[in-house]
Amino acid sequence: MNIIRCTIEHLDAASAFYDEVTEYLAAHINYPKWTPHVYPGRESTKTAIAQGVQYLCFVGDTVVGGFILNDDPQGAYEVGEWKLPLAPREFLIIHTLAVSPPCYGKGIGKFMVEYCIRHASKLGYRALRLDVVPENLPACMLYEKMGFTFAGEKDLLRNIEGIPTFKLYEKAL
Repeated sequence: MNIIRCTIEHLDAASAFYDEVTEYLAAHINYPKWTPHVYPGRESTKTAIAQGVQYLCFVGDTVVGGFILNDDPQGAYEVGEWKLPLAPREFLIIHTLAVSPPCYGKGIGKFMVEYCIRHASKLGYRALRLDVVPENLPACMLYEKMGFTFAGEKDLLRNIEGIPTFKLYEKAL
């Protein structure tokens, strides 16, 4: 497996990947409550690529995973019950981490989270943080298995219909 930071040349591949994931989730159990072709979708992916924070995981030439890694919590992270008293810019946040449905159960999610841990540590960040829709049990189990600690279930003031709260997680680096 190989992880790359996306450039604009990866927009079609990244968009197709997230479309595949969100369409699958919509037809099965949509744990993260993502909307096909909207979020994560082409426009949000294009923005993340422009900001230099969109990553894809490949096996050969096939996209098998993706995520955003940045320092923008996109909400009121200060309400979290964080174990580490960190200032903004002392931690990175994982967003939209997803695995291609045919690749479920093959360790790709773990591989991507391990990459995020190594990358954030190498850059001098003190922690990784993230938020998860409370019903997203597969994500919660992955992060807990990877050593992230629960930091409360909070309203992050995002005003997303149907998602009043998010579970928060943190991993010290």
